[in-house]
Amino acid sequence: MITYIPHEYQRTAIEWVKSKPRCGLFLDMGLGKTVITLTALQDLINGCDISTALVVAPKKVAETTWATEAAKWSHLQGVRVVPILGDATRRAKAANTPADVYVIARDNLSWLINTHHRGQPTYDAIIIDELTSFKNHRALRSRALRIASTYATRVVGLTGTPSPNGLLDLWAQIFAIDLGERLGKSFAKYRDLYFVTQTVNHIPIRSTPKAGADKVIRGRISDICLSMQAADYLTLPDCNTITEYVPLPPKVQKSYKEFERSQVLHVSDNLKGASKAVLAASAAALLNKLSQYANGAIYDEEHDAHEVHAEKLNKIAEIAEGANASGSGLLVFYQYQHDAQRLLRHLKDKRVRIYAGAEDLQAWNAGEIDVLLAHPASTAYGLNMQQGGHYIAWLGTGYNLEYYQQANARLYRQGQAHPVTIYRVLCPDTVDIQASAAIDRKANTQQALLDHLSALVQQYRPCTDQTQATAPTTEPA
Repeated sequence: MITYIPHEYQRTAIEWVKSKPRCGLFLDMGLGKTVITLTALQDLINGCDISTALVVAPKKVAETTWATEAAKWSHLQGVRVVPILGDATRRAKAANTPADVYVIARDNLSWLINTHHRGQPTYDAIIIDELTSFKNHRALRSRALRIASTYATRVVGLTGTPSPNGLLDLWAQIFAIDLGERLGKSFAKYRDLYFVTQTVNHIPIRSTPKAGADKVIRGRISDICLSMQAADYLTLPDCNTITEYVPLPPKVQKSYKEFERSQVLHVSDNLKGASKAVLAASAAALLNKLSQYANGAIYDEEHDAHEVHAEKLNKIAEIAEGANASGSGLLVFYQYQHDAQRLLRHLKDKRVRIYAGAEDLQAWNAGEIDVLLAHPASTAYGLNMQQGGHYIAWLGTGYNLEYYQQANARLYRQGQAHPVTIYRVLCPDTVDIQASAAIDRKANTQQALLDHLSALVQQYRPCTDQTQATAPTTEPA
């Protein structure tokens, strides 16, 4: 066990939670959100302000992080943490076990609130770990959270990336905390008040903030949301991002362009009058195929992968050699299963694993792995991987900014002793370039897909008629 001596910023955050019945902690990765929150909860329990708390977290975080943190610190030994995990029978047993803090995976929240508690939960405090998981206000988990928040006297939202896709994301997250007190009870009204909306075929496609909206929105939530950046409080080593451009061989490049054109024209023929959801799904499917091609293999209709080139794999092998020579492992983020399998074969002379859980994490941090292959979704939250290395390589970035930031933070965080280098391995004149640009400009994932699809359609069918309607550009109140 370790004696907890909080930094000044941690003391500030602890008091913020204790003094604000409904609040947000927008703390950068590595600042200690979990121990801060547990410490505040312990003080509130000891002061009889609350008796029980429910933590809602991503599955892997729910499985390990909260119980591990409680066991780690000497001052938290009296806090009983019970994860609500497993099948329905095991979850029900855990939920009925006396505890101070219950922890449940977000995908099981609806079961807990609506089935186990029959819509009448008894938790005094709700802790939302990774608040951005609730940016979709229509999702079942968001509806269940709304019920839990209504019954609770305290709600705390935790995240390091409150608006990775733009200010539209904030409404649902703030609503989960204050039930509409600051940004209103209607998403549509929030959007109309603070954003200009563009439509295609009368379907809202793009919303951009009105002049001054950013300042007004942040001013409305400033009394309950505390924001801290790691760079302001921690001395971290440098973090360098290097883009490695890997040109495709001429024949492969020609084949890619022919494939791109045929796919774009095929999709565009089926888009007229489509809804936003269909447009987004079509864009995602198309760009996924193009991303597969750029990475070096593409799935057929039977989901069998066919390799078209190995250019990126060769570059990853080169990066791995340099990382291993410096005494570091290389963490490689892939997008598709065939990428991982091809890398396994390509790097057979090294100690390579595909990340699957705690055993791989332990081996990585112990220096027993040369190259660890991981999908960004599997390592997005809560994992401390900084002991295993300080080199990251992306086999194409994808479009999801939140995954990208959270994945990089597995190595670039408190406790990292070396400068971190992030390699983005991209093929010029392919979908890679647009995806990487979307990450750099912090674009909404869906919007980036739609924009790229629109650009491709215009490239191959420039006369395509797309009607746009622009909302009034009045200043927000």
